[in-house]
Amino acid sequence: MQHQRDRIDLSARDYTAIYALSDIHGCYDDMVAAERRIVEDARALPGRKLLMFLGDYVDRGPRSSDVLEHLCAPPPEGFDRYALCGNHDDVFLSFLDDPDANMHWLEFGALPTLASYGIDARHVLFDLGYGVEELRDMTLKAMPAAHVRLLRSLAGAVTLGSILFVHAGIRPGIALSEQTDEDLMWIREPFLTKGPQLPLLVIHGHTPGSHPVFGQSRIGIDTAVSMGGTLTVLKIAEGRQTILPPI
Repeated sequence: MQHQRDRIDLSARDYTAIYALSDIHGCYDDMVAAERRIVEDARALPGRKLLMFLGDYVDRGPRSSDVLEHLCAPPPEGFDRYALCGNHDDVFLSFLDDPDANMHWLEFGALPTLASYGIDARHVLFDLGYGVEELRDMTLKAMPAAHVRLLRSLAGAVTLGSILFVHAGIRPGIALSEQTDEDLMWIREPFLTKGPQLPLLVIHGHTPGSHPVFGQSRIGIDTAVSMGGTLTVLKIAEGRQTILPPI
């Protein structure tokens, strides 16, 4: 695990709408299409809007490198954008920092991520007989430095009034200051069943399903885009939470 990631409080900010999406997993085309829908939907709204990415930008899908490159660029005009760290992003960074201790990333949907940087991991490890440290070194050589900086900078949580954005969830009934990054990036139960058990609405991804889940003081929006599902966009405006329909 890395040092504790930032917990950002935006409660003093005033946004006319918030748009959240999660678990992109290298599905660059879906992300760009979703962002186009968001910009189109927001066109009629005054003031600044917030774009929240809830993590898991890499692994499984074909274009992880392009997703990270997109997040390194400025957000759409009129938007603030915050990107949280997902468990896949964190394990990828851990592999880059200490490949021997984090070899399990290679069985975690990593091969398409490496392929997006032009690296055939099976060829490197099995045909050429290199070790994981050499594979890491090749990866760092192929990656723009900005992508590594982005992975290090991703926040652990964003709070906006009584709304909490995290990748996976929180331990029920435990103050945010007591939650570990592992809680925020990895938890499923008992959070999925019990909800936050705090005066918060938690918006999260991490647990895939066929449709968004409006649970107990939580909304789960991972709809498995990398496994043949869709990339759900949650819109929060005028005190209501709705799913943004396709254009």
